[in-house]
Amino acid sequence: MLKSGARWKNSVRDKPKRCSNKHYHEHPKERPHSVIPSEAAGAVEGSRRATVKHPKRFPPGAAIGVMGGGQLGRMFALAARPMGYRVHIFSPEKNGPAAQLSDFVTVADYADEAAVRRFAREIDLLTFEFENIPAPTIAWAAEEVVVRPRGAVLHIAQNRLREKEFLAGAGLPVAPFRRVENAGGLTSALDAIGRPAILKGAAFGYDGKGQQRIDADDNADAIWAERVGEECVLERVVDFEKELSVIVARGLDGETAVFPVCENIHREHILDLTLAPARVTPAIATAACDLAREVATQLDLVGLLAVEMFLPNDGNLIINELAPRPHNSGHWTIEGCLTSQFEQHVRAVCGMSLGATDLLRPSAMVNLLGDVWKNGEPDWAAALAEKNGHLHLYGKRAPRPRRKMGHLTALGDTVETASA
Repeated sequence: MLKSGARWKNSVRDKPKRCSNKHYHEHPKERPHSVIPSEAAGAVEGSRRATVKHPKRFPPGAAIGVMGGGQLGRMFALAARPMGYRVHIFSPEKNGPAAQLSDFVTVADYADEAAVRRFAREIDLLTFEFENIPAPTIAWAAEEVVVRPRGAVLHIAQNRLREKEFLAGAGLPVAPFRRVENAGGLTSALDAIGRPAILKGAAFGYDGKGQQRIDADDNADAIWAERVGEECVLERVVDFEKELSVIVARGLDGETAVFPVCENIHREHILDLTLAPARVTPAIATAACDLAREVATQLDLVGLLAVEMFLPNDGNLIINELAPRPHNSGHWTIEGCLTSQFEQHVRAVCGMSLGATDLLRPSAMVNLLGDVWKNGEPDWAAALAEKNGHLHLYGKRAPRPRRKMGHLTALGDTVETASA
């Protein structure tokens, strides 16, 4: 039922109604703030944290602030509100996916310090739904309120170079890499790593953005001419059998809970299909879960973490990327596990006991990109006619190619039947 080109993927755009009971705070936009340098990573915790008293646990009734207004914040709100929590979104976008389903919305630029501090004083704790938030924004908030995961975790995960250096420094497996800051550095890095290699912008990348493959015949100087002034990381290309991800939660007491290993299939660098559990041996699955737990422990994480991995032909897992928040490859857990990744994130950041992550049924999740709307509104009736199918639309108004508009999850006796 999840095959590309299924019959429900053809045929007026989704126009969600604006919630009438929303509380909005709007602030004028300002110029974006630069990210603090890596050597100042400790500063992202906030200069007053040591003098501000905060509870460790936040029971239902607390107000959870979320930085970011996309679909992850939306599904977080869908999990948190039935549990009795209030959700307050901070986003530059007034009618984004998360704002439609939250209790309160602050509309302001991430560089607006006054708005950030005012927002932080109105909530009990703060989390985030994506990494690309300027570090000073989190530092300002951290001076007013508890931030989970802590700002230092965000600071590592939002920069590919810092992420690789952290993982390598912790003795965790990553592909060979080098920092690149100029044309000579690229040449030296290619000599050390070899070709083919992948050149990636260090900051603020996702879904393949800012990445370029360098093969044997490519001109390194010409490639760098398009990157002048940018900090980059060069990585050796990894030949792999599968791309995997593991989502792990870690609580205040160090307790961890790991979801079943996922198998991910990408198209043009964007996740297309996730299968759970992954079609790997029990030994590989155990190794992947252990690796995810170790990363969470090394980060001193309180919250949720997705660890993306490559499974090479030799069976030795390599960590590709980290995401310290709910992840696209974990959407299937809403129907496929006893506890969804979104509820687990709520539990972890609020200091509550973690939920069970047992698999209910094998699952397949397919992303619905704006491309699906190419010939008009898809045939949702056909999609909903599938007994084991679960449709999620994110309330985005304008379908565009490569834009994530929703997802569909199917359950089955095996991942093969779920994805058929």
